[in-house]
Amino acid sequence: MPIHTPKPKQPTLAVYPGTFDPITFGHIDIIRRGLKMFDKIIITVAINSAKTPLFSLEERIAMIKECFVREQNRIEVESVSGLLVEYAQQRQATAIIRGLRAVSDFDYEFQLALMNRKLERTVDTIFLMPGMRWIFISSSIIRDAARHGGNVNGMVPGHVIEQLKKKFPVPDEEE
Repeated sequence: MPIHTPKPKQPTLAVYPGTFDPITFGHIDIIRRGLKMFDKIIITVAINSAKTPLFSLEERIAMIKECFVREQNRIEVESVSGLLVEYAQQRQATAIIRGLRAVSDFDYEFQLALMNRKLERTVDTIFLMPGMRWIFISSSIIRDAARHGGNVNGMVPGHVIEQLKKKFPVPDEEE
């Protein structure tokens, strides 16, 4: 009987796209749960000319990397422009991870997933919901709260709070 040597398992790779302006605990929750399903995740920071981000591309990438120091061997962070599904296929990713917070997210995300499937059948879309305590958080809500002096502790990491304070300094209340 011939000896059959099994092929080594190809590591699984997924892409998680977003603007991450700024990264929130909701994003982090989805990424960490994604790491339970995939060997590696590439966090792709979108370069979107239609949006004017609060943080520069470099600042967003640095904040994301600081969140995943312990997982740095399983996480890559890159900027991407163009069709995400083409990037995923070029990187040999098998999936795109998308976060869903509410039913209102689903319609757009479903259409996007169908278009990506039409363009590249080898890349699947995986929908993940953040944990219930993060379900209401979005980057835009965080920015708006911080802009008006709201307390965003517990919704974003400490280093992100420090960056938000630099963008929206609180005036001295001594006068």
